[in-house]
Amino acid sequence: MSSKTADIMRVSSHREVYEPCDDSFALVDALLADQTNLINHDPKLCMEIGCGSGYVITSLILLLKENLPNVHYIATDTNPIAARVTRETLQAHGVSAEIVCTDIASCLEERLAGLVDVMVVNPPYVPTPEYEVGVEGIASAWAGGENGRSVIDRVLPVVDRLLSDKGWFYLVTLTSNYPSEICLVMRKKGFASRIVVQRSTEEENLIILKFWRDKDEESVEKEASSVSFVKQFSRSLSSFMEKQWR
Repeated sequence: MSSKTADIMRVSSHREVYEPCDDSFALVDALLADQTNLINHDPKLCMEIGCGSGYVITSLILLLKENLPNVHYIATDTNPIAARVTRETLQAHGVSAEIVCTDIASCLEERLAGLVDVMVVNPPYVPTPEYEVGVEGIASAWAGGENGRSVIDRVLPVVDRLLSDKGWFYLVTLTSNYPSEICLVMRKKGFASRIVVQRSTEEENLIILKFWRDKDEESVEKEASSVSFVKQFSRSLSSFMEKQWR
């Protein structure tokens, strides 16, 4: 089983495209940590929303292609320059994906409804003034609006529509995004969640979340209506961090 990920030296770049950074590396590390589960999951369609430089989607392809050579990959970005850079990164690694320039997945929702088995998203999550969200240029790659949630909150219902019954969703968040609230929103949609990677840098505290559909309707209803959900998440995060420091 190959543990190879994208070679940073072969990742294409442009001044108007977000380059791989700590958040990108943390997301790929989450996929690497879950590699065996992903292979056993046997996805037919994998998708990245907001592909940027192409580092993450390329890494996902490289992690799976040896065991799962027939997976179809789709990568989207609202920035046409990012779409071009992603294509260059894929070509430099000898792999391919369908690249679509669109806002989140606006032109794909009907076609892909209920079909995506693995989705990865490193959204604009930095808390900024709302007027910075969606501006042209590289700022759109990080400007997340109030609490860094403006784009995240638009992505979540799209995820619900596109994920298959067995679909998995990996999301990059900051503690300032209130990830417990994100998990609660998804819980009300019928998703369970867990923390895959937690990483603290000098500038931010990153949390990579994984979501999947929970078929236990009674459990979903109980947890989604419980005021203790956020406290449970906080305890899980504290426990996760303690294990990392041991």
